Amino acid sequence: MLRSFLIGLAAGQRGITPLAAIALATYRRELWPELPLQRLFRNHVVTAGATAFAAAEMAGDKMKSAPDRIVPIGLAVRSVTAAYAGAALAPKGQRPLGAAIAVGTALVSSYIGWRMRCAAMERYGQTATGLVEDAIVMTGALAVATPRLMGTAALLAPPRR
Repeated sequence: MLRSFLIGLAAGQRGITPLAAIALATYRRELWPELPLQRLFRNHVVTAGATAFAAAEMAGDKMKSAPDRIVPIGLAVRSVTAAYAGAALAPKGQRPLGAAIAVGTALVSSYIGWRMRCAAMERYGQTATGLVEDAIVMTGALAVATPRLMGTAALLAPPRR
């Protein structure tokens, strides 16, 4: 369930990034496509599209007109993508719980991340803080979804019995 929690943290900051991370992990065969529509991520065009949407969200975040992440539509998107990603990363029999953990984490971390970003923007500006946040969120989401790719497999593996 740690992976569901961690992908929820990413979803709280960037709504589409968890979906892109799941798409890349599924495409690279790091995740088996067991959720509805997840098999579509085996197609490089679909995976590229999900990744492009995540990049577009990151670019849009730097605009002065970008809405806060805590607006209702933003929270709704984060909830949906967190649920899907949290379920995809949870053990097979615990997918509903993984989805719930990811959604709860995403919603709480949205508010915490928003307050932290607002404070940082006063000192460093919107673009600089956004780029740092993007790097942290994307790296974290990829590390959680594709542990072998990021060299974090031992950290995220379930404990051996």
